[in-house]
Amino acid sequence: MQIRAALVRRTQATVTTEMAAIDWAAIYADQLPRVYNYFRFRTGDNGLAEDLTAATFEKAWRVRAQYREDRGTVSTWLFTITRSVAASHFRRRRPVPNLSLAWAAGAYDHRAIPEEVQHRGDLARLHTLLARLPERERELIELKYGAALTNRAIAGLLGMSESNVGTTLHRIVHRLGRDWEEQER
Repeated sequence: MQIRAALVRRTQATVTTEMAAIDWAAIYADQLPRVYNYFRFRTGDNGLAEDLTAATFEKAWRVRAQYREDRGTVSTWLFTITRSVAASHFRRRRPVPNLSLAWAAGAYDHRAIPEEVQHRGDLARLHTLLARLPERERELIELKYGAALTNRAIAGLLGMSESNVGTTLHRIVHRLGRDWEEQER
């Protein structure tokens, strides 16, 4: 019994030491924009993105003792939680919504009216093209351009090699460009 109690104390001390070494306030400040932008990109709804971001950080805080530095960066661990929160949200809410860029279309940027009309038309076309992508490819785009993650971080999250992430993203963007030009004809 004394051996077990000693192991429990040592484990608790290790967790406490590891937790003390991590600056959670800095992680929150650094990762909040990425998590929020990921959800905003996925949902197109600022309020929902805020709610899902809060749920992500709440869940991360509750399970913070499970983080293990030897398994990856805090960013990768946090985005694993972020993707889990997103999956839970979309599972509860059927049907799965199409990728929405409505939040960007509503932003007024003091352009001339013809330029604004063109801008909104471009966003609508982009929305249509992105909605046609398979879920896996849309997720790569969301993680790269919505959450601004590196290829290395995306590779860690999705179980792909870093070069495979880069190659796949390049192909997706190239295909989107080709489809964009075909729509112009």
